[in-house]
Amino acid sequence: MTRRFFLSLWLAVAGALLARAHDPGISTAQGELRARELSLVTGFAPADVEQLLPPNVPRAERWDQAEFDAVQDHLRRIAPQLWEVRAGDALLPPREATVELLPGDNVSFRLVFPRQPGSGLTLRAPRLPDLPTGHRQFVIISDEQGLVVAKKLLSARDGVIEVPPAAAPSLAANASSPPPPAPETDATTFWAFIRLGVEHIWTGYDHLLFLFALLVVCRSFRSIVGIVSCFTLAHSLTLALATLNVVNLPSRWVEAAIAASIVYVGVENLLRRGAEPRGRWALTFVFGLVHGFGFASVLRDLGVGAGAQGIAMPLFTFNLGVEIGQIAIAAVVLPIVWQLRKSEAFVRRGVPVLSSLVTLAGLFWLLQRTVFA
Repeated sequence: MTRRFFLSLWLAVAGALLARAHDPGISTAQGELRARELSLVTGFAPADVEQLLPPNVPRAERWDQAEFDAVQDHLRRIAPQLWEVRAGDALLPPREATVELLPGDNVSFRLVFPRQPGSGLTLRAPRLPDLPTGHRQFVIISDEQGLVVAKKLLSARDGVIEVPPAAAPSLAANASSPPPPAPETDATTFWAFIRLGVEHIWTGYDHLLFLFALLVVCRSFRSIVGIVSCFTLAHSLTLALATLNVVNLPSRWVEAAIAASIVYVGVENLLRRGAEPRGRWALTFVFGLVHGFGFASVLRDLGVGAGAQGIAMPLFTFNLGVEIGQIAIAAVVLPIVWQLRKSEAFVRRGVPVLSSLVTLAGLFWLLQRTVFA
């Protein structure tokens, strides 16, 4: 059993080293519904936009203005393909399509569609299946007063959002409150954010490796509960603060600090020779604050927190999904670790080997995010 466990760990760590620790595949689309038009602004990271370009177009890690200008004609041709808008059975072609490179290495497409006052719309994102597997797109549509009339987290399997018929501007201005979004839309978005949180922690190899390095030296259920609780409390705190734009740190600093936290815990495990360090809960809380900023980057990329409306539900459900994902991983890994810790040979030799792998993975990410960034 021990041999099979070590082999599985080697393969998992090797896979993590070859993969990007954070590639959530996330974009956002913000729409403004006016009396006679719908304006849609969709933002992508260049790495995602490149998936939509013809194969013969040159690729680049990051885009500057010169690289953007070189592919701008291709991007203009892509723009009308991003959204299919219908009013009933009638297809509404865009009457305006523009693209620009925004600060922060973000490619922004703006499409304007005509509409009849008060008509309902069906929006479909036909190019989502062409983006990397697991890509999500958070769509939020507001009216002229800034009130949200529709929102949904789209994926390749479900790339349609319904915009309900809006009241005429004169009536909307006198109304005490807007009509609420359809219940099924809210329910769909609720579960979509939970799923996004679960998927993010399951594919966030750096977060998982940090948690594994903390737990592999735990000797009691009490210490495990303390560590998991401190990590949860800390990252929930900074997730909320960062999403609400109370505290913000540059993403490159956060990602480097997450990698450094993995190196630190791995080295500490090696120095303690498999024994559980004292005060590990305090260290977990401090580093958990850093990891929370990493989680928050997902919601910021989706535009959550950019306005006053609609923050609470995505923030709560995404964090809930992260916790569900953590508990599921712990439920599988901890019984195996506990069983192995009954062997003195595992404590003396196995834990140092695993801690060495953790340290190497953290060092790889640290160099990738600093020296080779």
